[in-house]
Amino acid sequence: MSCTLTASAAVQSWAALPFIRISVWIPPAMQKETEIKLRVSRETLAALREHPLLKKRNKSGWERLELSNQYFDTPEGELAQAKVALRIRRDGDQIIQTMKTRGQSVAGLSERNEYNWDLSKAKLDLKKLEGDCWPEQLADLDKKTIKPLFTTDFVREKAEIAWGRGKAKVVIEAALDLGQVVAGKQKEEICELELELREGEPAALLELAAELAATLPLMPCDISKAERGYRLLDASSYSLSLQAPALTAETPLDDAYSALAWHLLGSSQRLAEQYRFNGHWRLLQDWVEMLAELRALTSSLGQAAPRTSTAQLRTALDALLEDWRPLVQAGQEDADVRGAAHEQFLEELQDTRWGEFSLNTSRWLLSRSWTAERNTRGNRQGAALLSSWLPRLLGEEATSLQLSRYQQQPEDLAEQLPRIERIQSWLHWARGALDLPELDRLYGELRKLEELAHLDISDEVLDARVQQAITVFQSRAWKTLLRL
Repeated sequence: MSCTLTASAAVQSWAALPFIRISVWIPPAMQKETEIKLRVSRETLAALREHPLLKKRNKSGWERLELSNQYFDTPEGELAQAKVALRIRRDGDQIIQTMKTRGQSVAGLSERNEYNWDLSKAKLDLKKLEGDCWPEQLADLDKKTIKPLFTTDFVREKAEIAWGRGKAKVVIEAALDLGQVVAGKQKEEICELELELREGEPAALLELAAELAATLPLMPCDISKAERGYRLLDASSYSLSLQAPALTAETPLDDAYSALAWHLLGSSQRLAEQYRFNGHWRLLQDWVEMLAELRALTSSLGQAAPRTSTAQLRTALDALLEDWRPLVQAGQEDADVRGAAHEQFLEELQDTRWGEFSLNTSRWLLSRSWTAERNTRGNRQGAALLSSWLPRLLGEEATSLQLSRYQQQPEDLAEQLPRIERIQSWLHWARGALDLPELDRLYGELRKLEELAHLDISDEVLDARVQQAITVFQSRAWKTLLRL
């Protein structure tokens, strides 16, 4: 059977930030598409039309399109479970049936297939869903059970933006989308900016997005319009878990940090989106934890990341954590704080800070800016394998923590929180890369000590700190670290 195929490949480091998508079309000629999706308010959408940055470089003027999409699945959601999206799109007089499937992950690339068929009428043609186009895992599916599920209807205004830098030619398509997702009686607004690279390097796309985010509140957002429809039908369908980086003893420090930083930033984006959507308290706690881990990892790199190269990132993280960590800690015991937090978070998103932080950090990671100012020793450290670098770091941090001292002075334990967090962040994500005993147990016991260090001082808390410090100090893994 003949199929029009689109194969898509996402570079792992970019795909770790879910709001950045990279795809490659095969027919009629090899092309590459890279785009960023940014959630905005209606006020921001209107401001973008007249934004000087876009207006000055608008090559084509704004073109208006009305797009209507009907999505299909079985009542049990078997297509979604198989990572298949099936839709019919009406674009003016054109009607297109599209099926997207997830492919394999090969050498750091996530591949996806997309099949398109022109239709004469807006009716699903099940005969197209055969042969090589249809995923093998759905071979036994009764296609007659596939029914309309939800719709996405929106107006798109798009324009080509000339974003050249020096001699490098860059063309970016800006699309302003306004409409809604409708699933039964439930609705969610679509209000977003999509920036798609037509010509040039991906870094230019982030550059434009970051410059827009400096003056307008833009929220990098990975959730597609189809995912919003599924989320309206089932709130748990939006996965918050990104695949954790697979670190080994042979992973160089630079690569390990890059993978973890992209992962934490991408995870924080998904948590921010879902907390914005439903206000569940646990999501805010996890969001703060992701930012704290990124801060701890960044400050642990020593000469592999000179402080001048990480200053802007650390300052931005400190500002976010200074505002949100005390609130999360207070909310542990205070229902009123928890109840008010969601509205405060929505106010955060109406400011430029979160979008600026997300996009600037993406640019920083993409260019590996922590490597730019380091000396020869720093380069050697960045190239060091985790098997040699990480035990040395953990041993130095364990020795400097001086747990025996805090068995006598538990009231001062909080002063060691940055060090505890550095140890914990690496144990969390990379302990599997180390050949040391009982690291899982150490991670759990040290987490208890960290939680106690955050609590307000009382006689009960001080006694608990002493006992937990003894537990960690006497553990086999801790004794091993002290000998390294």
